[in-house]
This record gives sequence, C-alpha cells and structure tokens, in this order.
Amino acid sequence: MPEKLRVAIIGSTGRGDYGHGLDVAWKQVPQADIVALADDDAKGRAAAVERTGAKTAYADYREMLEKERPVIVSICQRWIDRHHEMIMACVERGIHVFMEKPFCRTLEEADQIVRTCEMTHAKLAIAHQTRYCPVIPVVKRMIDEGDLGTILELRARGKEDQRGGPEDLWVLGSHLMNLMQVFAGDPLSCFATVTSKDRPISKKDVVTGNEGLGPLAGDAVQATYQFPKGVTGFFGSRRSQEGKPSRFGLQIFGSKGIVEYLTGYLPAVSFLPDPSWSPGRSGAKWLKVTSAGVDKPEPIKPTGIPAGNVAAINDLIAAIHEDRQPLCSAYAARSTIEMIMAVFDSQRQGKPVTLPLENRKHPLTML
Repeated sequence: MPEKLRVAIIGSTGRGDYGHGLDVAWKQVPQADIVALADDDAKGRAAAVERTGAKTAYADYREMLEKERPVIVSICQRWIDRHHEMIMACVERGIHVFMEKPFCRTLEEADQIVRTCEMTHAKLAIAHQTRYCPVIPVVKRMIDEGDLGTILELRARGKEDQRGGPEDLWVLGSHLMNLMQVFAGDPLSCFATVTSKDRPISKKDVVTGNEGLGPLAGDAVQATYQFPKGVTGFFGSRRSQEGKPSRFGLQIFGSKGIVEYLTGYLPAVSFLPDPSWSPGRSGAKWLKVTSAGVDKPEPIKPTGIPAGNVAAINDLIAAIHEDRQPLCSAYAARSTIEMIMAVFDSQRQGKPVTLPLENRKHPLTML
C-alpha cells in the first residue's frame, strides 16, 4: 500500500450533516491524504472543505469516486436513508469504508453490502466508538478468569428521552446491541413487544422515522434475547422517562458481581464485587475499571469522540494491511441491525423469533 492513503469524505448538509467528527478525524491520521470531499449542498460543502482541508470538492459523490479513486471513503452522513447507496457505490469499486452509525435500514440492504464486500475484498468499519474502547479487553479477561462468576444477564436501556422507544433502539440502542455481542456472542433468539400508549402497535401506527430511519412505530420497547451459554439479554426504552443521570448503558450481571459499562471511547466502567447485586445490603463498593485493570489509574488520557474516531480509523488501516476484518466490521454491523429487526419481527409475529432471521424485509412493512 502507498505510504499515504487517498481518503475522500461524503457528507450531506441538512440531511445528517457530518456526524460525530468523522470528517475532521482524518486530519489526526498521518497516513491519510484528504484528496476530496462531496456534499450536494454548496454552502455546506464550502464549510466542510474549510474544516477538513480537502483538496477538491464535488456536488456528486459518484463523480468524486470515479475521478479521485480514493483508497478509503469516510461516509459521514448521520441520516441512514442513503447509507446503503453510498456504501455500495464505494465497495463495488473495492473502496474501503469508515462510516457513521447506524449501518443501514434493512437486512436486505445489509446482506447486499456484506456480499459485495466479500466479492471485492473491501473492508468496512462502523463508528461504534465503544467497540474500540481499551477497557473491553480488561472486562473480557475478567469474565474469562471468573471474576464475575457465571454470566447470567445483560441489561441495557436507552436514553429514554423524547426519542424513547423504537427510535432510541435504533439510534442509541445500536451501541448497546454491539456491546452485548462483544461480551456474550451472537444472540440465538429474541422475544419482544413494541407498544404505543401501552397497546401493541398496528399498521396505523407506522410512520416515517426521523433521521432517515424508514418505517417506525411505537413509544416503548421491551426485548429479551437468548445468547449462548444460557445468558439472557434485555433491552428496554420508553419515551420521555429519562433520569438524571441517564440510565443509558449496559450492565453485565454475574454470579459474583456486576460490571456497568457506559458508552464512548473511554467511558466510565465500574465493577461491583457483590453476589447479592445489592450494595445497600452487602456494603460492597463500586470499583473503577480502567484499561490498566480494576481499581487502577487510567493511563490513557480521556479525549472523547476524537480519540475514538482515530482509534477506529487506525484499526481499519491495520485491517487493510493485515487483510482481516475491522473490530466493528460489516458483519458486526449487520448483526446489530439483525437484533433491531428481530424486535419488530417478534412483535409482528407475536412470538419469539430465531436469529439469524429468516425474514430479511423490514417487519413494519409487513403489518
């Protein structure tokens, strides 16, 4: 590979813009040469060029791909209604992709992306920043060495703000679904309810979701997943129920204690060595978990979203060099979409559904 990697950026001002700094992150990567940027909004395009230092700008991202022939493209648009077409335009040409989450809108879209990546050997990394967190190996080692005992449950909730329910499942729950897979493996089944004002959703409740999410319905979600080794996972979200601070995060319950894992590149992670799970009864104290271990100072300076983007980009570049999948690959992203679709498909059928799902269409279009 060349010493400098030709990088291009796709954004869409007014339709999700440039989410979570995925455009400017490349300025911190010495191997990257930002050769071009595409945005169909003239004013937004000019601002993005100024911000990123891109050498050339285009209104049409397809023209950019043909003329500039980048090695990697950063798909920054937060809205996901055009993610599939943008990804396909890249991976069909064998261009590697770093992109904003969520991945895409349906399993049909995800399957097509994965097949094309396999055929062209394009690598795709999605910016679930927590997946690149340096504390993850520490928690996985704690689990492997039995510090938590037998893993019994995973519990996750969204932010439960005005987006609570299915929108929360999509936008923020995707981070937690990805984390569940990291610690428990691929889910085997899902049983879920999706309700609107405490009644099961129906076809009349289906609307077009915000941020290009496609079909959406309901204001509350309760989902139960079965994972290998008898582990049960839960996700719940109800609109306008937020606490201060938020409950957003993942808890791993073992027979010897609990790990609480928030989200982000270097989030707060805590360990409660308490088989009762009740410090009010046991007197046990929460211990901080860092990349150095339990109750040890964090040697890595917490720098938030920019550091997480750079970590993800560096992993993608290493994956290209080593011909391996990135830590948060197209396969992992598809599994996350599968967990989300399973919620709607279980509600549609009124029973548990087995994963991988037989139905690859969006369940809300089938009500």
